[in-house]
Amino acid sequence: MTKSSKAVRGASKTARGNTTIPADLERFLSDNDPRIHNELFEFLRIPSVSANSDHNADTRRAAEWVKTSLDKIGVPAKIYPTAGHPVVVGEWRNAPGGPTVLIYGHYDVQPPEPLELWTSPPFEPTVRDRKIFARGSVDDKGQLFLHVKALEAHLATRGKLPVNVVVIAEGEEEIGSEHLASFVEEQKKLLKADAVVISDSSMFAPGLPSILSSLRGLAYFEINVQGPKSDLHSGSYGGAIVNPTMALARILATFHDKDGRIAIPGFYKKVRAWDPKVRKQMRSLPFDDKTLMKETGVAVLGGEKGYTTLEKLWIRPTCEVNGLLSGYTGEGAKTVLPARAMAKVSCRLVPDQDPAEIEKLMKAHVAKVAPKGVKVTVQHLHGGRPWRAELNGPIYDAARRALRAAFGKEPVITGEGGSIPVVGDFERILGAPVLLVGFGLPGENAHAPNEWMSEENFRLGMRAMATLWDEYGATGSS
Repeated sequence: MTKSSKAVRGASKTARGNTTIPADLERFLSDNDPRIHNELFEFLRIPSVSANSDHNADTRRAAEWVKTSLDKIGVPAKIYPTAGHPVVVGEWRNAPGGPTVLIYGHYDVQPPEPLELWTSPPFEPTVRDRKIFARGSVDDKGQLFLHVKALEAHLATRGKLPVNVVVIAEGEEEIGSEHLASFVEEQKKLLKADAVVISDSSMFAPGLPSILSSLRGLAYFEINVQGPKSDLHSGSYGGAIVNPTMALARILATFHDKDGRIAIPGFYKKVRAWDPKVRKQMRSLPFDDKTLMKETGVAVLGGEKGYTTLEKLWIRPTCEVNGLLSGYTGEGAKTVLPARAMAKVSCRLVPDQDPAEIEKLMKAHVAKVAPKGVKVTVQHLHGGRPWRAELNGPIYDAARRALRAAFGKEPVITGEGGSIPVVGDFERILGAPVLLVGFGLPGENAHAPNEWMSEENFRLGMRAMATLWDEYGATGSS
């Protein structure tokens, strides 16, 4: 027998320790599964690459697609222009007395290059081995879209939601969310919420739901080394002119000591110590170095000595070279002494490091170690603050119950090595706790060729989020 929406919600209130997916929501999501997949594939076909101006029209089209999708399910939406790509905001505020949730996601994606390494075209979704392959499938279109469908399940079956909802989707996450913080500041009355929920991260392992407790921040730099006014013949000038490429190599070599510790003076000054209990919990997670080595195709692991691999990935800062450009790199030989060299360098930050302070330290260090005979400039391209949650309160308790109902297992608490710049901004500007609950998986190639999302996680993610709103709505507030 089909339960009424009131009965379903009542069951959740009285059976906290044994929460199940409400039958009406489960039936809707199952019956509409083919349509939901088709709609997701339509979204994934839009090449909304925010970093490439050639795709500006596509990025705008993705924003319009999100708006239309929200309008269709009964969450009226509006597109707000920014100095960059637009922001989409949808609102449903018909749950008097209930808490308000802000759901955040992004519709922009990483560039798909190198294209030749994709097994199937990046913007033509393909299902293989129960995985959805496409650029943006997991980062973040698939995860944003499952939230939209979880809301639709409530509105289509019950005509209402147990919580008030604001959905915000931006188009600049992959380029540092440059304009989002100012938008949130300007629109904080519109976006005011009791809790913020974000799905733009991964589970620790297949079948093991996860709540994210921390994110590393980011300070991203471009280092340019200028030597002679033009490329020179290496036979005629080599040995007398300082080679910008060699100068850059020497600079980069000073970033770490022999133990993998970052050697930029002052870099660790603001690093906050972690609770030994948290570190102990990390060591108890089912993680194996050999699995990571096999997954990534490396023979040995590196990094800072004295820390486990998970600690290196989650709670320690890094300084990595992301790209190098100089001289002749085509087929065959060309004996050239390059006029300039360039490196892209990212520093992942942990609480309480500040991107602006790291910028000062980086520039001072590079200026000190730069060889004479070349001109070196350091440009800070973008950054974001690190974040750590306390994980106490009704939204986190409700999430634990909802995840357990969908996946049949108690969720684990994890960290994340990547950055979501706006998380700290939401917490700071709106004064609301942020729940990060993602449905990606290790090895999903989020920024690489053959990005994928697990079909099972896409389906279970919709069910977990649909259940979350019943669970959180029953609490009355955050």
